[in-house]
Amino acid sequence: MSLEELLAFAGRHMFLSMGLVGLTVALAYTEVSRLFRGYKALRPAELTGLINRENALVVDLSAINDFEKGHIAGSRSVAPSQFDPENKLLANAKALPVVMVCRTGQASGDAAKRLKKAGFQQVYWLDGGIQAWQQADLPLVKGRA
Repeated sequence: MSLEELLAFAGRHMFLSMGLVGLTVALAYTEVSRLFRGYKALRPAELTGLINRENALVVDLSAINDFEKGHIAGSRSVAPSQFDPENKLLANAKALPVVMVCRTGQASGDAAKRLKKAGFQQVYWLDGGIQAWQQADLPLVKGRA
């Protein structure tokens, strides 16, 4: 296909062409912002490696009832309303790997951003949250931590 044919197609199908350009810009923006957000998304298998190799602190922002129904072994529960980067649980962990977790991955992403802004060096976020952990057939622990 030549450039002339491509331009002719774009001229005949203006809305389709504008949609393609819009999607391309949105994808590019998403990928560039992901590079500069300061924290890294982890898949469940990557999280297990980080816990085992580097003794990562896993902070679960799930509601206490959800936490007690099932959480990642060794994770610590912090209510979303009480989350603060200066929390005593987090205060000594600025140089350690800290992984934020919640049920779906939404609240924990915002918390990871706050930790990075507060000066934490190794901040991670479980992409997809506990739901992704369960879909990967990884075990959960019931009860309080």
